[in-house]
Amino acid sequence: MRKSTQARSQEQAQPQARDGRPARRGPGRPRRAEREGPPTRELILREATELFAARGPEGTSLRDIAGRVGIDVSSLHHHFPSKDALYDACFERVHEAERAALAPLVAELGRAAPLGGAPLAAALRALAEGFVDFLEEHPHTTFLWLRRWLDPVRGTGLDEAYALPLYGEVERVLLEAAHAGTVREATPHVTVRSLVWAAHGHVTALAAAPPAGRERERYEFRVWVRRFLEALYGAPPAAGAAGSGAPAEGGVIIQQPLD
Repeated sequence: MRKSTQARSQEQAQPQARDGRPARRGPGRPRRAEREGPPTRELILREATELFAARGPEGTSLRDIAGRVGIDVSSLHHHFPSKDALYDACFERVHEAERAALAPLVAELGRAAPLGGAPLAAALRALAEGFVDFLEEHPHTTFLWLRRWLDPVRGTGLDEAYALPLYGEVERVLLEAAHAGTVREATPHVTVRSLVWAAHGHVTALAAAPPAGRERERYEFRVWVRRFLEALYGAPPAAGAAGSGAPAEGGVIIQQPLD
């Protein structure tokens, strides 16, 4: 019986072994779907990020990651030559997601900083709450960084590549605003670091909280963020306003009660 044109085309498309049978895929050689790159690479990064966040790099093997993805270690090496390379790529991935979420808010802060007062306070609040929202939606980001920070020696280059640029940009905006006289801020790096650590601590507390207590944790932390920022940067109410609570010169300004 004659073979159909389609069957002959399929045979010609397959590599043939010497005995005429289709050649087997060699060890480490990715399947066609894997050779396309992004889908399998992204799946590796997603699974690796979750495992590194849960166990740390020392507690995670490439075999563990490959098993979660459903490929062999040789195929994983096609995308990432070593565990260190994969570990770095996981930080790059979460950094890109964080920057995509926060860059517009940082840009708005830069536009509001020269104005000071209410525009600056609103931009700071939007940025801080946007950061908290991002971490709540991507908690593996917190646990990936916490694992990294538990070892102050390993991977300090990760901080320089994936933490300092974004946070340093916020510090620069606040410092320039201080020099311009629109805010009173002597230590923007301490302010930014305090908010970052507090937000990561909040995500840790949220993960440990019983389901019934999580909404309260979210609400109370946001109240704290607003009060923290208003104490540092909030413009005082108009002079003579009833219940302004304006402090003596040099005191900390506390805004009206939160709604």
